[in-house]
Amino acid sequence: MAKRSIQVSSQALKHVRQAFARKGWTQEDLAVEVGLRTRQPVGRFLAGKPVERRIFIELCFQLDLNWEEIANPLKGEGAEQIESVRNNGWEIDTLVEQVRSLYRDKIQEQCGTLRLLDIARRVGVDNIYIDVNILEEITSQRWLEISDLVQGFNPDADEFDRFGLSRVRQARVLGLEAVESYPKLMVLGKPGSGKTTFLKYVAIQCNKGEFQGYRIPIFIRLKNFAEDASDEGSFSLVNYISQELSSCGVSAAVVETLLLQGKALILLDGLDEVQHPNSEEVLKQIRRFSQKYYKNQLIISCRVAAQFPRLPGFTEVEIADLNPEQIESFAKKWFVEVGRSSPPEGLATANRFLEKLKRPENKQIRELAVTPILLNLTCLVFAMKGEFPSKRSNLYEQGLDILLVKRDEAKGIKRNEVYRNLSLPHKIKLLTQVAAITFEQGYYFFEQSKIQQLIADYLRTLPDSQSDPETLRLDSEAVLKSIESQYGLLVERARQIYSFSHLTFQEYLTARQFVTSSNPQALEHFVNHVGEKRWREVFLLAAGMLRNADDLLQLMKQKIDAIAASDGKLQELLISINKKTLSVEYIQQPAAIRAFYFSLACAFDHSLASTLSIGPVSFSFPTVPFFPLPLYLCLAQAIDGDVGMDDDFAYALDFFLNRDASGLNHTDALDRAINRVLDCAIDFALALDSDRARELRRSLQQLKAELPNPDKGLQRFKTWWQAQGQTWTELLSAAIVEHNNASYDWQFSNQQKHLLRQYYDANKLLVDCLNSDCEVTPAVRSHIEDTLLLPIAAIGKLNSL
Repeated sequence: MAKRSIQVSSQALKHVRQAFARKGWTQEDLAVEVGLRTRQPVGRFLAGKPVERRIFIELCFQLDLNWEEIANPLKGEGAEQIESVRNNGWEIDTLVEQVRSLYRDKIQEQCGTLRLLDIARRVGVDNIYIDVNILEEITSQRWLEISDLVQGFNPDADEFDRFGLSRVRQARVLGLEAVESYPKLMVLGKPGSGKTTFLKYVAIQCNKGEFQGYRIPIFIRLKNFAEDASDEGSFSLVNYISQELSSCGVSAAVVETLLLQGKALILLDGLDEVQHPNSEEVLKQIRRFSQKYYKNQLIISCRVAAQFPRLPGFTEVEIADLNPEQIESFAKKWFVEVGRSSPPEGLATANRFLEKLKRPENKQIRELAVTPILLNLTCLVFAMKGEFPSKRSNLYEQGLDILLVKRDEAKGIKRNEVYRNLSLPHKIKLLTQVAAITFEQGYYFFEQSKIQQLIADYLRTLPDSQSDPETLRLDSEAVLKSIESQYGLLVERARQIYSFSHLTFQEYLTARQFVTSSNPQALEHFVNHVGEKRWREVFLLAAGMLRNADDLLQLMKQKIDAIAASDGKLQELLISINKKTLSVEYIQQPAAIRAFYFSLACAFDHSLASTLSIGPVSFSFPTVPFFPLPLYLCLAQAIDGDVGMDDDFAYALDFFLNRDASGLNHTDALDRAINRVLDCAIDFALALDSDRARELRRSLQQLKAELPNPDKGLQRFKTWWQAQGQTWTELLSAAIVEHNNASYDWQFSNQQKHLLRQYYDANKLLVDCLNSDCEVTPAVRSHIEDTLLLPIAAIGKLNSL
């Protein structure tokens, strides 16, 4: 089809030339502004000769002219439609419906499906989309101090809020509400936060008439626009849109009319994907388009840290991380749609996934699953075996690979390299070094100047690096912004304050730094942190990443024994515990008995013994705080492995952890749970000594009789518990301690109590490493298990055998 041409009317030619003169441009200048490679079309335009229609319109725009007023009258269908609209404004709605009908199938083909990473087939947008929450204040633009960000974030606590690293305390609005509120919207988001999916969903909703059905949705991937325009040598967004609709039989004249009337919903996806130098031209086109066709709705998506000048008239908002309700909604849709299961089967799998995701041992995985791209990975991994991988480092490595490589590869994006010497392996090594240094120093949030200095220190080690301080400063800032925008692994939480996107990634990279170090003393330095609670996950990851964990585990054991050897009273305690253990007749795993007595003596929970075993009974229960009844609830779970999966037991534990009984609402469950707790405590004593078991049974039955019957009134039981619960639990604790012959007044100082807790936690960590999916030889495993919680003298005797 021949391209349509237009020429300036003879009556308007003088007016056109005056407008050109007022600009003070040469013909070459005007050609550059329009994006032409030659000035010939400009000369023909100024001479009143025909030029291509799209060029004619753009030239008029540059000269501040109304092209319809200066052009020779149009002939044909398009002219008749425009004239009809001009004379009968109400007919624009009919024209919109006609164009929507012509364009409906194409927009459905463009936006109706999407490809999830590592999923072979395309997925329907409506079948996987979940409502997006929008932050109206960009997190990186907040004026906050580090002290503001760390409130409630305490990695040294027994159960700290890992999500505190990324928690944003501001109101959220639904995505479609934000679109309705702001006619020109810049939607920012971290990599994989769902920006493209959101724009496609808006387009499909409009296409179906369920959102702004009075407009025509037009979806443009800006990367494609920039590449096509560069190939043709002419950047014009309006012409590109006209070409999009022309394939559906919509003339350029009709497109122009619709745009002037504000009847388009323009969705421009992936501003950050446009490479330099095309980015400047694309921004200029968007600015001009939005100013000329200001009546239309425009939505642009872009990564949150991309370095672009602000577009006038646009409101910037940010896609928020997924909340628990969104994660649940996504998972249920994913396992039905992607899992190719029937809806009942898919929902059943989703419920199993969600139940396991909520477990305490999976909190690191749960922390990752707050963006759609990593939640998709989590669902995919779970779908393979119906379980999360025992070796978590593999999952985290896949997550990093997605953010660093696979996501851009899947979208055909090649990012601009801001620093030519920084290859992908160097970027990973840089991130690993930054993670280890900041984590070891206790920094979870760090000022921009701090992280730039760490980056500059690394850049100095590269070949052909710059030594000039100012050059290094600029290079380090460019690298920081590049890592933030391209990969999202470093995030600006407030103005010039950064953190890793997930604490899990900081921990994983820290572990990687130690296990891949060529320094033979690296592991020896590493184990100095074995008694620090915040290093727990790093040790578990490191053990799983090593080809052989013998050296690490033996160094950990030596360091733990050194902790015990540093205090004489602690050694006395271990000697006493060892003597008691040796006096027990029924014993297959002495370390479990030592752990039990150690817990009683120190008033700790029994989670160390939970990882060991007594006879055929396997221990498996969670860590709980420092007061007695939960201690023995865990004991019940240790004796009866099924208790850990029992709703009654879980409920009772929650109840006793909540002393005011405000959560009590299931009297039958409470009664059954208390009975099981008391019975299991007796069973444990019976396994050690039948005489003590009988004495303990009498004491516990007496205590049980003191409990008011919950069936006779819930409020009565609550009132009694608030008044007497503390005393009752202390009596229960005293009874169990007394009948297990473990009641000693050791009178530990506060410093010794701290040392005991450190020693206990370190042993618990060591046992968890042994029971993880790490590679350890049988001889090393056996030696560590045999010497757990033994005094130094006893260990020396075993070593000498």
